[in-house]
Amino acid sequence: MADPKGFLTAGRELPKRRPVDVRIRSWSEVYEDFGTDRLERQASRCMDCGIPFCHQGCPLGNLIPEWNDLVYRGDWHEAIERLHATNNFPEFTGRLCPAPCESACVLGINQDPVTIKRVEVEIIDRAFAEGWVRPRPPAVKTGKKVAVVGSGPAGLAAAQQLTRAGHDVTVYERADRIGGLLRYGIPEFKMEKRHLDRRLAQMRAEGTAFRTSVDVGVDVTADELRASHDAVVLAGGATVWRDLPVPGRELNGVHQAMEYLPPSNRAQEGDFAESPISAKGKHVVVIGGGDTGADCVGTAIRQGAASVTQLEIMPRPPETRPDAQPWPTYPMLFKMESAHEELAGLGGDRVYAVSTTEFVGDADGNVRALRLVEVGGPSTGFKPIEGTEREIPAELVTLAMGFLGPQREGLLDRLGVELDQRGNVVRDADYRTSVDGVFAAGDMGRGQSLIVWAIAEGRAAAHGVDAYLSGETALPYPIPPTARPIA
Repeated sequence: MADPKGFLTAGRELPKRRPVDVRIRSWSEVYEDFGTDRLERQASRCMDCGIPFCHQGCPLGNLIPEWNDLVYRGDWHEAIERLHATNNFPEFTGRLCPAPCESACVLGINQDPVTIKRVEVEIIDRAFAEGWVRPRPPAVKTGKKVAVVGSGPAGLAAAQQLTRAGHDVTVYERADRIGGLLRYGIPEFKMEKRHLDRRLAQMRAEGTAFRTSVDVGVDVTADELRASHDAVVLAGGATVWRDLPVPGRELNGVHQAMEYLPPSNRAQEGDFAESPISAKGKHVVVIGGGDTGADCVGTAIRQGAASVTQLEIMPRPPETRPDAQPWPTYPMLFKMESAHEELAGLGGDRVYAVSTTEFVGDADGNVRALRLVEVGGPSTGFKPIEGTEREIPAELVTLAMGFLGPQREGLLDRLGVELDQRGNVVRDADYRTSVDGVFAAGDMGRGQSLIVWAIAEGRAAAHGVDAYLSGETALPYPIPPTARPIA
């Protein structure tokens, strides 16, 4: 413990976000720089607990007290070594993870928790700036070939671990660029794609091969894939989105979030001058109050929407931890993400406990309004409240209501892997599916979850694959799979 009084003398502090009226004019990340001295002071608040519950909160088991202490002491090089020991991609989790580790921080029992996530991202950004992140190619090759289907965080984590174990790994991606939702689902203002590209450059230098624009199960059959590889890792994610089957759903201007966000990201990649699905000058309604909904809000604001309204069927969450969600569990709290701050600054609204009953169209078949009704809480089955019906303008609607599981048509059907009652791929404790030599990691087997769980499962699946191919393995982190997310 570097500073026994750090948690008493320093309060929690985060970097400031750039002013709303400035940051919405660009797609750059929203945070200002955070000085090294301030960051080291934040690291000093870590109490190096005898039982560090942050480990329990983090699916990766990150060695948080260790690298907090190293940062406080100014040993940044050793800090990134300890961080990389458990996490392949801290530049992703440090920007995108909701930080269940902070919810489990012992200091958080009666004070503000340690800024674990901020320390994490500063360590990896410093490491890249100093040139400490170098390729780590294997010393010995095994001659075994592994196919990883899907290039999101689970697939990339599995691929990097297996490449470093000496296997010949090829990652297959049906999109035209590598990254999955990291590439086309996460807006630039949350994570600039340069962070993804520099990590992919490292992986290529280590020997991982990437094949884009390949729809496995169609362009490459399941039989061909298995015949040409000694093992297969399914990491395609939970890509089947939840729909809203109400009158008017077929109207022009009603889109799924994952129909709306990718073209915007493609515009940032230079594919379009502007997104073909643009909010410019339109009244926008985002249905869904989670992270994907917030991404739609921030994107619509930057595209120049006339107004933005976000709807959520659940009641407004509390701002402090409720008794039913005690420490160290991950509580469902009211959050003010950067997009919500922008929404409030521009006079937009977040509306809770409402349900959409109809999309209203104009004579040309375009959506012009949305009808909603207030509803009771989950205990009532979200029963509509009489007399609360109203109509709001809506010229562009995005549905951000989550995902139901992996796509069954194509690869999964042709492989014949067993599915559970929720439609996810069944795995054993080594992440093996019911088909010999085929493994599954991430949301495809777990169900929709967090990026930190995806990376953890990718690492764990690599452990199982390496043991299957080699008879033994030195790869770390064999966590048992579960069908439901914990956080």
